[in-house]
Amino acid sequence: MAFWLARAGHRVTVAERFPALRATGAQVDLRGQGIEAIKAMGLMDEVRAHLVHEPGVAFVDSAGRRLGTIMANTTGRGKQTLTSEFEIMRGDLVRILHGATKENVDYRFGVSVDGFDQTGGDVTAHFSDGSSETFDLLVGADGQGSRIRRSIRPEGEDPYWRTGLHMAHWFVPRVASDGDVRETYPAAGGRQIMRRSHNPSETQAYFVLRDSSEEASAIHRAPTEDQQCFWGDRFRDVGWQAQRFIDGMATAPFFYSQEVLQVRIDTWSKGRVVLLGDAAHCASPYSGMGISGGLVGAYVLAGEITATPDDVDGALGRYDTALRPFVDEIQAAVKPRLLALGLPKPRIGVAVLQVAFRVACALRIPERIAARASTDRGGAWALPDYDDLPARATG
Repeated sequence: MAFWLARAGHRVTVAERFPALRATGAQVDLRGQGIEAIKAMGLMDEVRAHLVHEPGVAFVDSAGRRLGTIMANTTGRGKQTLTSEFEIMRGDLVRILHGATKENVDYRFGVSVDGFDQTGGDVTAHFSDGSSETFDLLVGADGQGSRIRRSIRPEGEDPYWRTGLHMAHWFVPRVASDGDVRETYPAAGGRQIMRRSHNPSETQAYFVLRDSSEEASAIHRAPTEDQQCFWGDRFRDVGWQAQRFIDGMATAPFFYSQEVLQVRIDTWSKGRVVLLGDAAHCASPYSGMGISGGLVGAYVLAGEITATPDDVDGALGRYDTALRPFVDEIQAAVKPRLLALGLPKPRIGVAVLQVAFRVACALRIPERIAARASTDRGGAWALPDYDDLPARATG
């Protein structure tokens, strides 16, 4: 958002509560319209230079034996498979975006917006350092737990659409057996482990749990030590490399635990305050479109504002109207019943799933479907053209 508005001549301030650039986090991917958004920014060459080599996704049993592998679609046609042709570490993408904006955007690290007041055609932001400043627009891009969203939505409203799944991920030291192909291991009790390795020294560990209890939903707000105990207790008996990953929790450079959910609200703005990305329409990791959705939303919001800078209210309305079909498409692709089939609780369910993996991979069904698809996960929705935004790059 800052990239597009600054290039169009607007004065942009970014408030980041961390004291420095937070260039950390796990692997993310670009798909469909998200790839087009990066191309429009002229950043595709930089993104390509930082891609993670993940040629496919393998399914393994408790002994680590491969049941089959689904390869990435690198033909440039159809849609991406379980892994994208454009896999990148979140930290690298953050550095690329910051590098493209740091010269003409006012970044303020170590501060957050604690509150705001709206009067007429502007909004005054009150920062955590005690200062205040008046702007034409306040954009809440503060994630699925957005404080800005809580400030503009009705009290008591629950914006979350739950899938019944939970996820944690962290880094552990890489070992010789960790290949570039991502490995996925399903286990009884609605549990799953994923391993993916992004550089010669580090491996990413993911635990996924199917659990609709209040305890599981509450654990993500607990201290990190309690979160790690929760995940360790529930996965200690799973087998495969579970114990290795549990042992690596304590010394991991970061540990992230989240409920897999979506944010669904009927409007993304109120007055001169607007929501962007996960704060507005989190689609969940299982959509595969979280990063892409954020990039697309930023492009549309900046395009609408730049089209009518003297009519911000109208621009915010058009942002909602233009982007909503795309968001509906990527959110609808997440189906809890289908996810439940992929995380069976009985052992017989795991056995059936393993057979399905073997057959689908042997016949290369996922790759054939992806190659023949006419659209990716965002459907046929296309990025709008905005004459007032800087001309699209072709790289």
